[in-house]
This record gives sequence, C-alpha cells and structure tokens, in this order.
Amino acid sequence: MSNGLPYKTVWVEYPDIEALCKKIGAPPTATKPDGSSFYTLPVIFDPTTNTAVSDSILIAEYLDKTYPDTPKLLPVGTRPLQRAFLDAYNPISSPVFQFALPATHKILRPASQPYFRLHREKLFGKTFEELVPTGAARDVEWAKVKDGFNVVDGWLQASKEDGPYALGQTPGFVDFFIGARLTWFRLVFGEDSEEWKDITSWNEGRWAAFAEGLKKYEAVDL
Repeated sequence: MSNGLPYKTVWVEYPDIEALCKKIGAPPTATKPDGSSFYTLPVIFDPTTNTAVSDSILIAEYLDKTYPDTPKLLPVGTRPLQRAFLDAYNPISSPVFQFALPATHKILRPASQPYFRLHREKLFGKTFEELVPTGAARDVEWAKVKDGFNVVDGWLQASKEDGPYALGQTPGFVDFFIGARLTWFRLVFGEDSEEWKDITSWNEGRWAAFAEGLKKYEAVDL
C-alpha cells in the first residue's frame, strides 16, 4: 500500500461484489436507474477499527485521518485541488473506454465476463463488438485518447520544476489514480501492443516513466 500500511488483497468476481460489500458493511457508491443501490470496488475493511470504506478517494481520506503518522495521499491544503483534478480528468479520459473495456472483458475470468459485458453494454447502448471503432474511425477516436493525455501532460508540466508528480517529488492521490489507469491499459492491451507502445511514447515518454516510477506500489499481498 502506498502509505506503508500492511494489507491483504482479496480478489472478488464481479457478480460477487454486492454480496461481499453488504457482508462487511461497505456502503454503495451510487444508485442504479431503477433506484437500487450500486456497489463497486475498491473497498477496504480495517479490522483495527472494524470499518468498511468504499470509493477510492474516500478510502484515501479515511487512511490519512485514521493513520496520521503515515505518508499522506491527500495532504492538508491539497484536497480541493486533487478533487478538481479528478473532476477535470474524467471527461477528457473517457475516449479510451471504447478501446479498454472490450479489451478488459477478454482477460477477465469466465465467472466475471457475462456480468461485465451485460452491464457495460447496457451503459453504452452497444455491444463490445460495436463499441470498438475500426478503420478510419479508429484513428480519429485514438487521436482523442492522445489529446486527453496531452491535456494531462500540460497540467503536470506546470509543476515539473517541483518533481514528476502532481504534488512534486512525492506521489499523491491523483498520481496513483493516473498510475492505476496506466496499469489497467498495460494489462489489458498488453506490453507489446500498439496501443501501449503509443501511450508510452507520447509526451516525450512521460507515461512510461510515470508508470515505472509507481510500479513498486503494484505489489499484491495475497
């Protein structure tokens, strides 16, 4: 874990997320169109305080507050800035979903594939096969992905004198958020894919270096 706390990873198949969250008392993170609760990962359960927390930024806030002597993901004074960063990042990063979601489906375990396909296709109103652009349309849509990375690169350029991350030399929550996205792309596209080669070549190799700098935090304790 980025703040040095000991932890254990529990793998959960998509159809089992809701039942697990209810079992440990993790609250829903959204509401479905039919009004029912929507449960998502990540979730943590802290046995020290007997507390379950849902949603990555709420988890970060909880850990910072509960364990004040550990490195902070949301240092005092940066929370509004980091939240604003995420609010601005999400819409400009959305073009990649049409490429990454079908690729994700292919690498999921059989127990999760039907659930993932059903819910994502319902969300987009298209099958995965229809979602992935082809031919000239693919080039246009992939250029939008690059445009999004260019925007984020511009944001980070503003603080480059302080270090490679949004907050300087030490990564904060938004850095891990971006790093998680990069890890997702590397895993679903594959390190030898044209998509990953493109991403790691953009912005003078910033994203290759960014991902490499955060790789030590990828360790999973089973």
